[in-house]
Amino acid sequence: MSAAADAAPAPAPESTRRLLLEYVRPHRGMLLLGAVLSLITGGTGLVLPLVTRSLIGALADHRSVTGALLGMSVLVVTNAALGALGSYVLRRTAESVVLGARRTLSSYLLRLRVSAVDRTEPGDLMARVTSDTTLLREVTTESLVGLGTGGLTLVATLVMMGVVDPVLLGVTIGVLGGAGTVIGVIVPRINRASRQAQDAVGAMGASLERVLGALRTIKASGAEHREERAVHDAAERSWRESVRAAKWSAAAGNTAGLALQLAFITVLAVGGARVATGAIGVGTLIAFLLYVFYLMSPIQEVVGAVTQYQAGAAALARIQEALRLPAEPAAEPAPLPEPGAPPAAVVFDDVRFRYGDDLPHVHHGVSFAVPALGMTAFVGPSGAGKTTLFSLIERFYDPTSGRITVDGRALADWPLPELRSAIGYVEQDAPVLSGSLRDNLLLGNPGADEAELTRVLKTTRLDGLVARLPRGLDTLVGHRGTKLSGGERQRVAIARALLRRPRLLLLDEATSQLDAVNEAALRDTVTEVARATTVLVVAHRLSTVTMADRIVVMDAGRVRAVGTHRELVAHDPLYAELAATQFLASG
Repeated sequence: MSAAADAAPAPAPESTRRLLLEYVRPHRGMLLLGAVLSLITGGTGLVLPLVTRSLIGALADHRSVTGALLGMSVLVVTNAALGALGSYVLRRTAESVVLGARRTLSSYLLRLRVSAVDRTEPGDLMARVTSDTTLLREVTTESLVGLGTGGLTLVATLVMMGVVDPVLLGVTIGVLGGAGTVIGVIVPRINRASRQAQDAVGAMGASLERVLGALRTIKASGAEHREERAVHDAAERSWRESVRAAKWSAAAGNTAGLALQLAFITVLAVGGARVATGAIGVGTLIAFLLYVFYLMSPIQEVVGAVTQYQAGAAALARIQEALRLPAEPAAEPAPLPEPGAPPAAVVFDDVRFRYGDDLPHVHHGVSFAVPALGMTAFVGPSGAGKTTLFSLIERFYDPTSGRITVDGRALADWPLPELRSAIGYVEQDAPVLSGSLRDNLLLGNPGADEAELTRVLKTTRLDGLVARLPRGLDTLVGHRGTKLSGGERQRVAIARALLRRPRLLLLDEATSQLDAVNEAALRDTVTEVARATTVLVVAHRLSTVTMADRIVVMDAGRVRAVGTHRELVAHDPLYAELAATQFLASG
């Protein structure tokens, strides 16, 4: 079972059906058109046995059969044309349903709370957008329409068979009823096997994402074969469950086929006896046998619809699970601050936080105040909770208790787009996305003009890099920025944040991978930025800390001291130790 499945309760069958109807509802007109065309196709086919009986009667009476043959030809051609048109309409509608499901699910996944993403496997979530939504294609055409049109055609065929000869109809229903009981036992097994197969596909995607996301580490550790086995195991689990589902589907289909063959033999025997006694004519028997043959298509359609729905229901249940994960409300992006917008003040008041109910607290009553303007540095041993402060300010997580305000306004009262538009955030590992350098720089402010872009490139010393690249800003940086060095990725992340013109700039060890020259230049840039905005820095280098207007010392999830570098060296033993060892060693 996937992590996402563990994180959300299993959807009830009713909610799964409701989700399918929600995806289908926008296309109900085209779906109805396809269904009507399919019914007309079935209806024209139902007339053929009657035309055949008329033709046999005409031959027996030595009458002309030209009209009957012409009518049969028109029916056959009309049947083929309407069948092709109906098939196209249904296929197109099914693809539209898949598109709608992928749009809905991908949009929802982009709004997931960070806490929900932490509990899931990205590869499994991707499988839900790709392979699970693909199954909706067959569910739409074969299950919804197939069950409706096949069921109606089946009923209409049985009615016509009753018109031809009620006795033979009773014989046929008796044989088919036994097959229906067997199929009813098989169907739940198809559902279980299909669900387990889709879960295994998700696990395989999660394994692949895990490996490809750290491929260099995997290779350097000589772990290719171990990771290969994990991926192969998931693939084999999916294969086994898919084969099991195929086995039960084949059993259901062949049970239906066997029932029809037995019905044909039984009708032939009983009907032959009735012809011998003069109860019915040969034409009636032939017409009824043609209807028995004609039953094959709607019965296969109904059985296929039921079995296909089991596979689709498993995929829908996985999609429903993803849609039940905690997500942020949908909202349009807020405009970025205008140049010269006032800086923001931040206050933490007795904040407690932990990442999960089963995990220890990271913060144990954190309190501090950061005035608008200037630089505040956060220092402390690893695990003190420094980086988590920034995640709380961005509202990636909400505190367990306590209060956080920005500009005197509680974070919970800020619309998320408005809050985040005021913040520039540089993460610890400075992620860079696949695409061009320009795409990465403009990620947070796609409307930035060339003058603003040029200024920021110069500020972060990226102008030299751009000049060396073969296509300048349009050069592709590779998956996760692999074509850039660690220091270049950090500078890209900082430039991206500065282009947002933030009122509050959060820098989480943003210069850790820079060389001394670039670090000094960027430090001067941050100092300049701090004259017009509020800058919060998690820092390990003494050079960064000493230039801060105030320093917050954290230890074991608490604030133990606040002051300047000179004050803290004199009065806080932990800070004095860090300044004498960790900072100097890393700086």
